[in-house]
Amino acid sequence: MKDDPIKSFRSAFQHFLKEENLEHTFKQKQLIANWEHIMGKTIASRTSKLFFKDNVLYIKLTSAPLKNEMQVAKAQILGIIEKELGRGEVVDVRLL
Repeated sequence: MKDDPIKSFRSAFQHFLKEENLEHTFKQKQLIANWEHIMGKTIASRTSKLFFKDNVLYIKLTSAPLKNEMQVAKAQILGIIEKELGRGEVVDVRLL
């Protein structure tokens, strides 16, 4: 029985990330790249910038009302992000 080349590549890539200590950075980049899928089109269209600093996700929004709504739902947002990236990858969310 032949090995599945996709599984082999995935395994090799995960091993590479682990060896080079890049797992955390890769997960952060994945979150940014998949922001619209994770948070939805409405929030993504009103997000002007996303970046990480010291395990904190900074979200710059173009809509003040949305910023207020997201501030209230901050714990929920953090939960969604933890579900996507794993526990401990993001310690806080700051809305700008």
